[in-house]
Amino acid sequence: MQLVIISGRSGSGKSIALQALEDLGFYAIDNLPAMLLGALVEELENGHSRRIAVSIDARNLPEALKRFPGLLADLKRSAIDCQVVYLTSDARVLLERYSHTRRRHPLTRNTQLTLAEAIDSEEQALTGMRDLADLLIDTTRLSVHELRGRIADQVAGHSAAEMTLTVESFGFKRGVPPDADIVFDARCLPNPYWDPTLRDSTGSDASIIAFLEGYSIVDEMYADILAWVEKWLPEYRASQRSYLTVAIGCTGGQHRSVYLAERLGHALAESHPRVRLRHRELGQQRRLGAAVETPGA
Repeated sequence: MQLVIISGRSGSGKSIALQALEDLGFYAIDNLPAMLLGALVEELENGHSRRIAVSIDARNLPEALKRFPGLLADLKRSAIDCQVVYLTSDARVLLERYSHTRRRHPLTRNTQLTLAEAIDSEEQALTGMRDLADLLIDTTRLSVHELRGRIADQVAGHSAAEMTLTVESFGFKRGVPPDADIVFDARCLPNPYWDPTLRDSTGSDASIIAFLEGYSIVDEMYADILAWVEKWLPEYRASQRSYLTVAIGCTGGQHRSVYLAERLGHALAESHPRVRLRHRELGQQRRLGAAVETPGA
């Protein structure tokens, strides 16, 4: 049985994620009381539902959320393929989304909390859920289509027996990706941005590749990053991690980090079966070694 538990901040896309899983054949339940999780799994396990998706969030009673870690531990000791997916978004973006939709935040009902206070209170209440998450997805810059693509590829098709490795490029000027587990800084490398003829190209283009490979320091950094990841990846896998994200950043996330992520991702894909390559600032993502690519997913 595959069980997906969706949690996260209200307005971050939990309903969209749950609907995406339902469209993919999951038996989906929104706002399940956490204390009923075990009974639900037992009931459906004896029936015909082998893929279940439930949403458990701050609408639960505080006491139920406190008991959730114990319930999750029991599930993971069983034969159930269980994963917790936590969706988050920047508080400023959440404020904008609620202003546009004119919907009420769940924690403002029957309380004197302002919208900003409710968003902050919810984040604090869900800290335990976030800490238990196997996968964290930041939806701040994701469209509905992109979020559905991430859910379909990373969640519905995931198996607990295999760790999914994501290599991601990003720009420090937009902040470090919140889902990054390991971060490397490439800002010390020569920057193609200062050559006007290269400024509009990306690290996937031949002109940028030629520029960067003209400096030995670039190859040295790549070799060091690859050696470090290959040395420690078995230890991360042995710790029962389902997902690992290696992020490489430069100033804008267009040239140096893209080049290194491309090179690192393809090298790791030669020996690891589930490798994803994501360029955050370019809005691109794909599976390496797979026949079908999902740009922008």
